[in-house]
Amino acid sequence: MAIEIPKTPYSGKVREIKVGKGEKAITVGGENSYPFYLFEGTMTHKPRIAMEILDSPPQEWPQAAIEPFADVINDPVAWAKKCIHTYGAEMIAIQMVSTDPNGTNRGADEAAAVVKKVADAIDVPLIVWGTANHEKDTQVLTRVCEVCQDKRLIIGPVEEKDYKKIAAAAIGYKQTVVASSPIDINLAKQLNILLGNIGVADDMILMDPTVSSIGYGMEYCYSVMERMRMASLTQQDEKLQVPIICNLGKEVWKSKEVHLPDNENNMGNAKNRGIMMEAMSAMAMLLAGGDIIIMRHPEAIKLIKEMIADLTVA
Repeated sequence: MAIEIPKTPYSGKVREIKVGKGEKAITVGGENSYPFYLFEGTMTHKPRIAMEILDSPPQEWPQAAIEPFADVINDPVAWAKKCIHTYGAEMIAIQMVSTDPNGTNRGADEAAAVVKKVADAIDVPLIVWGTANHEKDTQVLTRVCEVCQDKRLIIGPVEEKDYKKIAAAAIGYKQTVVASSPIDINLAKQLNILLGNIGVADDMILMDPTVSSIGYGMEYCYSVMERMRMASLTQQDEKLQVPIICNLGKEVWKSKEVHLPDNENNMGNAKNRGIMMEAMSAMAMLLAGGDIIIMRHPEAIKLIKEMIADLTVA
């Protein structure tokens, strides 16, 4: 007698969002079952990995993270191109670290000019991520929206304290926004509602629930993302049927463990340790429902792409 595997019916579906433009534009979302549950539903579009670059040379990266990019870290354009042509990046995420008021505090015009150069030089979707300083992000991200008005960028983080001006610029210049909330399903839903109320179209919103590295609160982040997916698929909550983006690389590579030297506390090779921490953290985020994962190290990305390929074979 054949064994029939019980299946859960899903009444909802994650919204499809197209990011970027031209031949290299990418569509994410569209799943109508839990992540990789291909025996119960479909993942219309597989999860995507965005490779991280910085708008200025990194100051506190461990050597293992610098090595693959040592020849290009002083030039964001060259860095982005290397990610695409050498490592096969399908998306680029530029972290606007130089605009941090507690650091270099680069002005909005200068910062936007850097983004424009990168956007002009590549043909894959570009994510622009600020510093989560509300006043400075408002200045920088609104200016980025303006100078890159034909680029279909992904702009974030957009938070409750700064969403009005940034979202208005995104609407005017047709950019996608990243609705960012602090690990809380109700706050995430509320921000999506607020963005909709001021005119941001449903298909121009990605959701950032805030994530962490394995060992640094991963369990809580995972459970919040899992609840978001449950609400979207089984409760038909339209305001949570939004593709999820996870800005993960920087969380992993700032952790204490990746900065410890080889064999410290019997933890083995530092480079391998960092790569495995990033890959394990990324896989957990994918299993929780992540649609776009921002990652840093090429070897960790290679591992994750192989896992995605294996898990999406019907």
